[in-house]
Amino acid sequence: MERNYKIFLLVLLGAFTAFAPLINNTLGPILGLVAKHFDSTQAVVNIGFTASMIGLAAGQLVLGPLSDKYGRRRPLILSVTLFFLASLAVAFSTSMEMFIALRFMQGVGGAGGIVISRSIAADNFKGHELMTVIAITGTINGIAPIVAPMASGAMADISGWQGVFYMLAAVGLLMAIGTYHLRESLPDGRRTGRPLFATFRLYGTVVRNKQYILYVLHQCTAEVILFGNIASVWSILSHYGYTDHMQASLALSVNGVFIAIGAGSAAKFKKATSGVKVSCVGMMVLSVLEAVVLFLDLGFWAYEIVLCTLLVFMGFTLTASTTMALESERKQAGTASALFGAMGFVSGALTAPIVALGNPVHSTAIAFVAGAALSCAFGYFALRQTAKSESRA
Repeated sequence: MERNYKIFLLVLLGAFTAFAPLINNTLGPILGLVAKHFDSTQAVVNIGFTASMIGLAAGQLVLGPLSDKYGRRRPLILSVTLFFLASLAVAFSTSMEMFIALRFMQGVGGAGGIVISRSIAADNFKGHELMTVIAITGTINGIAPIVAPMASGAMADISGWQGVFYMLAAVGLLMAIGTYHLRESLPDGRRTGRPLFATFRLYGTVVRNKQYILYVLHQCTAEVILFGNIASVWSILSHYGYTDHMQASLALSVNGVFIAIGAGSAAKFKKATSGVKVSCVGMMVLSVLEAVVLFLDLGFWAYEIVLCTLLVFMGFTLTASTTMALESERKQAGTASALFGAMGFVSGALTAPIVALGNPVHSTAIAFVAGAALSCAFGYFALRQTAKSESRA
């Protein structure tokens, strides 16, 4: 692979993986504005957050196997085009129901970029090189949670909440143009020859891979922390007296810096399994500490400092568990990538309403601890399964 094309590929893959934070982190700062526009509540607007999560999950489950059958490029072009059209349409929503439905379609469109980008990485790289590529794209992806909230707040100041979706439509158009220059990474000879609907039976194959499924569960439960933070940012900042949407934008941007630091630095581990071990310990200790801070109401800065440190370990998880999952199910990379990504967004869809229950500050604390505990448990069993597989090899 030529050096220039490899650089182009890494940047493009990183941009594709950024669809999730682009869709979700831009909504957090404008929840209040959207609720006011439709004369609704933030809890109802949060359904728009959940709808996009469901779309991101459902889209991956469909597009992943399709990319194993038809190649990576055509499904990717289709999905990015859908993201562009849906993002533009959201800005013209005339009701909350229409807003929620179009957010779902926006999620479906963004899903293709996420799932197929991981498949393209697995097509072209393996071993430690794959982990390095995932770390690099994760770092590029990490820029999105930093830039997206601030851009969202700025666009909302200039042209209202609708301006945020005009901005996302413009990003989708640029990504569609970039996709046309992408080379096919799955030639005809490596594609599944099964009939269309039989292609989806590949899920049965990957689900029976115990090592793979344990790493999937390890990451998706860890993502309770990630999505819990996004969904609760407005409520927690309001609790501490910060009620401006630009303050919410700044908080999410700062948090994004620390996720990017963790995702990028995970490549320094010689083995991805080491990253899994370190992330489990760090997430468990820091999530408990964060719960103490929230329940004792120790103040915003104590909350933010612990959260940022916690998100570094979350970043380790994103790189290490992705690497281990894709390595353990390389033959059906598209299907494996789809289920891997979809489970994370199912986790997000469930987390968003949970952190809004009762006192959102306490609900968020409980969600953080529960997510970390489950992630550590699945991580432990995943590592044991990996050790067994390596001993048999």
